[in-house]
Amino acid sequence: MKEAVFTMKLEPELRNAFMAAAESAHRPASQVMRELMREYVQRQQAAQEYQTFLEKKVAIARQQVADGLVFSDEEVEKEFAKNHE
Repeated sequence: MKEAVFTMKLEPELRNAFMAAAESAHRPASQVMRELMREYVQRQQAAQEYQTFLEKKVAIARQQVADGLVFSDEEVEKEFAKNHE
């Protein structure tokens, strides 16, 4: 696998704090950055999957409403009361 170089600008204080934290953990800064990048990508993918899941649920619910497959508050309350007597 080819390696790519990633250059970024950041405040000197942040860079110094990051480098010190990586050194205190006895880990190369580049390894820590790769892990942070992987975690970020995974979080973004999970967020997108959850968004897709929610959109599907909303679409299903809207279709059920359009098809009349819904219950009024009164119907739900009556059913609940009947099952909890």
